Amino acid sequence: MPGTRAVSGPGVHLAASFSPERLGAATAITFALKIDPPGEAAPPPLSQVDFSYPANLGFATSGLGLASCEPGRLQAEGSVACPADSRMGAGSATVEVPFGPVLVEEHVGLELFAAPSSDGYLHLAILALGSEPVIATVVITGVLLEGHLQINVPVIPGLPDGPDISIKQISATLGGALTYYERVNGRRVAYRPRGIGLPDSCPHGGWRLGAKLSFQDGGRAEAGTAVACPARRSRAHRAGPGRGG
Repeated sequence: MPGTRAVSGPGVHLAASFSPERLGAATAITFALKIDPPGEAAPPPLSQVDFSYPANLGFATSGLGLASCEPGRLQAEGSVACPADSRMGAGSATVEVPFGPVLVEEHVGLELFAAPSSDGYLHLAILALGSEPVIATVVITGVLLEGHLQINVPVIPGLPDGPDISIKQISATLGGALTYYERVNGRRVAYRPRGIGLPDSCPHGGWRLGAKLSFQDGGRAEAGTAVACPARRSRAHRAGPGRGG
């Protein structure tokens, strides 16, 4: 169930899901955040989001991020600059652009890629593309630490002489229907990477996930949620239909 706890910033709601949700199976994980300031004001611009997840999720054996994409090339050339085997997932965001006293929403697509690493951790480069009312290409960086996905959000300028852009909602999926390629007997063969492994057992109360947000104005907020354990199939269902006589 989603939850929220403001520390010194706006209210935040977090939701998360696994798809498919089967014990011991490979899955994709989705985080969804909604920032809800009081009244009709825009949220303060973000500076960092730190998602926490169970440390025993199988990121190390996911087969994701076999290649890397240079953030500078991603910024200059877009996703065409990235090898197919560097793609990690996708998402979307809703931002608010101030037009004088009016706030205009803009929907932004997100593409997630593995970035070069010099410290042994999996780094991310997230491409955000805005088209209307503000045309912008922004690369957001992140790193997968043990039990944490830390995303650093740069200042995103709005209109000339106007306030910076605020993120209202963000949703991102790691894994999913991705296409990678490998060489087999000299041929380039397409395949799907395994995905993030769910543990063989589920803790009481489900898998707990959280988010800590830091804002450009120094404010902070936290939210938590849990993904319920999958229902166990009955023995009859596991065994399948009987043979007819």
